[in-house]
Amino acid sequence: MPAVFLLISALCGLTSVALGAFAAHGLRDRLEPVLLAAFQTGVQYQMYHALALLGLAALLRIMGPSPWLSAAGWLFVAGVVLFSGSLYALALGGPRWLGPVTPLGGLCFLLGWAALTVFAFKNFNV
Repeated sequence: MPAVFLLISALCGLTSVALGAFAAHGLRDRLEPVLLAAFQTGVQYQMYHALALLGLAALLRIMGPSPWLSAAGWLFVAGVVLFSGSLYALALGGPRWLGPVTPLGGLCFLLGWAALTVFAFKNFNV
């Protein structure tokens, strides 16, 4: 599992940088400021969670398998797809029904951080 999360982390980081550059140079003059800001929010949250997945991969490598870490990782992945993905699509003119998907991605992020919190309490006597 650490290798899977490391690979996903690397891909999320790579695409986050690429999409951020695309927004800054290719979309700046083409999108309304509110849509550009939404796109950039997607980029930021994708990078935050790329780094979180990198940390999870390291923790899994050091501490061994953990259902809480695995749950956190998959919830972060789902959050990136749903939250960031829906913001990218909406900013680029995707269907309006994607609007309610964004909060579901945010919920996945929250649940992932909650799973990481449970892991900390169970393993580090916090």
